[in-house]
Amino acid sequence: MTTQAESYEFQVETRQLLQLMINSIYSDKDLFLRELISNASDALDKLRLERFNDDTLDVDTSDLHIRIDLDATERTLTISDNGIGMSRDEVVNLIGKIANSGTAEFVRQLKEAQKEAEGEGATEELIGRFGVGFYSSFMVADRVTLITRRAGQAEATRWESAGEATYTIEALEEAPQGTSITLHLKPADPEDRLFDYTDPRKVREIVTRYSDFITWPIRMEALQVPTPEEGEEPPAPEFETVNSRKALWTRPASEVTDEEYAELYKRISHDWNDPLETIRLNIEGTLQYQALLFLPERATANLFSPDAKHGVQLYVNRVFVMDDAEELLPPYLRFVKGVVDSQDLALNVSREILQQDRQIESMRKRLTKRVLQSVKGLAANEPEKYTKFWDEFGRVLKEGLLQDFANRDAILEVSSFLTTHDPEKRTSLRDYVERMQEGQDKIYFLTGDSRQAIENSPYMEAFRAKELEVLLLTDPIDEVWVDGMPEFDGKQFQSVAKGEIDLDEKEEAEREEQKEQFSGLLTWMSGVLTEDVKEVRLSNRLTTSPACVVSDENDATPTLVNLYRAMGQPIPQERRILELNPKHALVEGLRTAHEARPEDPKLAETVELVHGMALLAEGTQPDDPARFVNLLATQLGESLNK
Repeated sequence: MTTQAESYEFQVETRQLLQLMINSIYSDKDLFLRELISNASDALDKLRLERFNDDTLDVDTSDLHIRIDLDATERTLTISDNGIGMSRDEVVNLIGKIANSGTAEFVRQLKEAQKEAEGEGATEELIGRFGVGFYSSFMVADRVTLITRRAGQAEATRWESAGEATYTIEALEEAPQGTSITLHLKPADPEDRLFDYTDPRKVREIVTRYSDFITWPIRMEALQVPTPEEGEEPPAPEFETVNSRKALWTRPASEVTDEEYAELYKRISHDWNDPLETIRLNIEGTLQYQALLFLPERATANLFSPDAKHGVQLYVNRVFVMDDAEELLPPYLRFVKGVVDSQDLALNVSREILQQDRQIESMRKRLTKRVLQSVKGLAANEPEKYTKFWDEFGRVLKEGLLQDFANRDAILEVSSFLTTHDPEKRTSLRDYVERMQEGQDKIYFLTGDSRQAIENSPYMEAFRAKELEVLLLTDPIDEVWVDGMPEFDGKQFQSVAKGEIDLDEKEEAEREEQKEQFSGLLTWMSGVLTEDVKEVRLSNRLTTSPACVVSDENDATPTLVNLYRAMGQPIPQERRILELNPKHALVEGLRTAHEARPEDPKLAETVELVHGMALLAEGTQPDDPARFVNLLATQLGESLNK
């Protein structure tokens, strides 16, 4: 027997609130089921806690669960739990609170939260404080019916509303313990992302996505049931648990197998391979959260795409909140996959956008540090794994040298580079510094397209002769970060292609004599090439090549200039410096010829050829390739006819 239903009218502000809920707050209508399952899970948690605190409470806690029933004919979805339930007063105060308060203040807070979510971030959590999650039902339902009975009480309560002007409350004499919510669904509308929520496959998909790790079993009718023999009664519906409940990050590490980690990794990453490394983090204190992160074995095809997604999923109390949580790890760690689950993270009103606050910043710093520590551990203890990792993700990790100054030293510590020391493997900067020759105070490097191109560069000649180790930097990102890197372990970085390099051990008197011998040639050549170079000088870095072109200490290299231009950020190319090898036969012959025939126009053409050859040697094209080829062909032809 039931009592007569009492009808109440929503106030104006509440109608505004419902319209916001239905039309504006949630970007994905599937989220209604996440909210209802979360509420049901909370009710089961509360019953278990109340039973623990009061062992005289007459309730059955042997099979606590959540159940979802679908009826395609009636177009209803019912979600029920056998948790704590609610009394009539609690229905009024919790579910009806929005309706009864009807305050403009609440709507104001909600609108502000929505506005900030679209701009700089969200305000305080409003769902838990006002029961807004329950009202997300009206995104997909024309009418919602709630029946609930509090554990230990006899009387039940029925609440119903179409989400428009009124709602009703009535008492029921009988109802199961817990809460059941029936949604009378709107017609499906794919254009409005309103799906058929009586389709069991669609509902299972939502449960798996958002609520798979909920502690309590979520049961639905089995998709496949035995077909009855002719004349037999159809079997009773069979229910099966559709969530895995395997929140591995909440279990002690000793109880989780490598196979279970690999299974979770493959599921969240859509990768066929096992993870290269598993990272666990459990933080307790004012901000509690657990993280289970994975370093993949292979890079994805879109890792360097502008729209590449981050791989970390965010959960709050095991409830899925978002994929690609960009706020939790910096962009240079976008290859990291995994899960972060927080117990008390502040979210915005729709639980979809993180607040930009100190909590997030604290988590980001801790997670970043832990990933870098893990990479360092691989380098120190598992070199084969580290080599695989660096081959796949080294280029991405080095982006952090430009983005994350706070962790720049840590990134350099875990980085490795090709060098002239060992053609078979890379080296760390720490090992490079330990091998530095006596008196060496700089870390020498050269950038280029490939190891072969760099090793054959004329800039390397003196370093090869002196057996000085040089870093061979072949990634495009190297051009950018290395120029802005002040030092490592107190040693400055020095490009072998920039500034003045003096590895020659000549006496000062010998140097002065050489400068005097070539002063006339250098002055004349500077005049010939005045549009192309800022200076012509003798080189101390060449041993076999006749000439090379170098940049001034603070100038951008041609490769860096081209890189910026390719990104749509053109920067002017400074005139560079032409260095001559005074011991080379071509340079010596040019000096002798100039002294003998200073007005010979062919000598000026030879100077152009020397400059063009120096550009080609470093991989740069002369400004006028056709003229360079014609001059070369002409001079070669004349030399053959002599």
